[in-house]
Amino acid sequence: MKRGPPDPKAAAKRAALNALKRARRQAVRSGVKLSDWEGEFLGSVEDRLKTYGRAFGDPEKGGAGQVLSIMQHVKLKEITTKAKGERKHPPRLRFKPEAGTDKGKV
Repeated sequence: MKRGPPDPKAAAKRAALNALKRARRQAVRSGVKLSDWEGEFLGSVEDRLKTYGRAFGDPEKGGAGQVLSIMQHVKLKEITTKAKGERKHPPRLRFKPEAGTDKGKV
């Protein structure tokens, strides 16, 4: 029996649902307390994905084949980073003039 080609929408939906579950599991395992808003966000996006197949209705907020909007991707990435305990941004380096130069002196 031959298989048909894989459905890209179904694959994207499964990938998004798995990413949501991974973020929630990672937060529980590492002991990071997600805020009420973050927990509600993960739950509501998961419900909309299961019900409608995508988590946003406005086509201007994301591509036609996408299941999460651009901002939902960003927020999911932020929650995953927080759950892993990683820093948001690398530490900034302060500017120090080179030793032995007369920069800044008049």
